[in-house]
Amino acid sequence: MELPWGKPEGEGKKFSLLLTTRFGNAVAVNTWNTYTWKPALAKAGVIPPRAEGAKAWQWAAAPKDGFHVLRHTYASIMLEAGESVVTLARWLGHSSPAITLGYYAHFMPEAGSKGRGVIDGLLGERGARPASRNFPDSPQRL
Repeated sequence: MELPWGKPEGEGKKFSLLLTTRFGNAVAVNTWNTYTWKPALAKAGVIPPRAEGAKAWQWAAAPKDGFHVLRHTYASIMLEAGESVVTLARWLGHSSPAITLGYYAHFMPEAGSKGRGVIDGLLGERGARPASRNFPDSPQRL
């Protein structure tokens, strides 16, 4: 995993991130979700508690409440904050920014606002007038 901090020149630093058991073994995703993540969500009131007498894996939670949602939350917050798609793709381990855009483009509500602002500034107040009207006091702008 390449994280966005760790080197002064702004390049990310690669870390081996792995959730492990107390014995150093990798934690299986189902084990994590069943015994750690979903009980925490239930305690926080995000999902209902497991029904009494239900098996350990029998939670009423939908997939949208899975642990992987944290990755999506992180990515969407980064894009909404204006982080570069290229940089975010690298941080997420995507092979291409196109993959990142495919998943997260809808989290970019301000996309295009910088460009519109630049053009508005270039054209100035008069350039914002409707083209159908004739303003003899100023040159016609495109």
